[in-house]
Amino acid sequence: MSGTIAEIRLPTQELRDDIPFYTKVLGMKMDMIYPADDPRTAVFFGHGLRLRIEKGAQESPGTIRILTEDPDGFAEGQRRLTAPNGTKVEIEERHPPMVMPETVHSFVVRRLKDQAPWIIGRAGMHYRDLVPDRLGGSIIASHIRIPDGGPVPDMVHFHRVGFQLIFCIHGWVDVVYEDQGGKMRLTAGDCFIQPPEIRHRVLEASDNVQVIEIGVPAEHVTEIDHEMTLPTPHFRPEREWQGQRFVYNKAEGAEWMPFRLPGYICRDTTIAENTKGVAGVQVVRRGEGEPQWAAHDTDIHFTFVMNGTVTLEGEGREPYRLEQGDAFVIPPGMKTRLSDPSQDVELLEVTLPGVFNTTLGQ
Repeated sequence: MSGTIAEIRLPTQELRDDIPFYTKVLGMKMDMIYPADDPRTAVFFGHGLRLRIEKGAQESPGTIRILTEDPDGFAEGQRRLTAPNGTKVEIEERHPPMVMPETVHSFVVRRLKDQAPWIIGRAGMHYRDLVPDRLGGSIIASHIRIPDGGPVPDMVHFHRVGFQLIFCIHGWVDVVYEDQGGKMRLTAGDCFIQPPEIRHRVLEASDNVQVIEIGVPAEHVTEIDHEMTLPTPHFRPEREWQGQRFVYNKAEGAEWMPFRLPGYICRDTTIAENTKGVAGVQVVRRGEGEPQWAAHDTDIHFTFVMNGTVTLEGEGREPYRLEQGDAFVIPPGMKTRLSDPSQDVELLEVTLPGVFNTTLGQ
């Protein structure tokens, strides 16, 4: 297809006024101009964009966004310009710094039986929002499913995030990651930590595979990498991306230990260790003893009920009897108790940061 090109047409009233703007101000090259005696059309190319400026064209002048690593050095530092033909030009950062919104703390309970809508998202996956207010934009928690198994129409991509967890709760999914060897199969109870900007691709899934995905901040960019082929030739398990390592934690053979809350046991997924305390992820089951009232001081505390039932009590709140598929967020300082757990209860707890204090007692 090397003989095929595409261009965008924009209108003008006087082409001679546009030529110096597109060439000198925006730094584009003029590829052609005609007719010679009274030019009415010129084609410019630059910054990956091909423009056809045509006198009398009926299109809107439109807007061009130019993303550059040096916006202060481009177009003499101007950020908003208007071309002679009326086209607006916006100059922006190529990779703007990620903004971590301040958490707006709230007590959230999201029940599966409330029938929150499933939204079809990227690569045909179905998404259910588990924290609708997203705590002021600080976190997104999604219940994701792929109803029909088989190959997934995914591409090599990465996310500009501060933290991202993929925890499988049903079925299996095959994924391949940059510098982590061949494909890996995530099965129920397993999880991946995807460090910021690690390239990856979903290959295949079982029927009705379901995962919980946690991302910080709530709104983050997914970019396609058209150059990288996975798997990569190198295996680098010790590599870090912005201080975080890739984690593939398996449920099989996990060691169970007392949980921070009496009456429960847990298995650590090593997330806190491999993210240097950015986040912590625990799988929690019923243990010995009676549950107690407690409060925490971490910024974000999210829990998803993977199996069984449990009652969430909160100071000044009516108790919630929770079951499989329900989720909740407990703000710092709020006293709660997870009482009357069923024998088969299993919870997924995600906290940011991963190291924090728990105070017992009402």
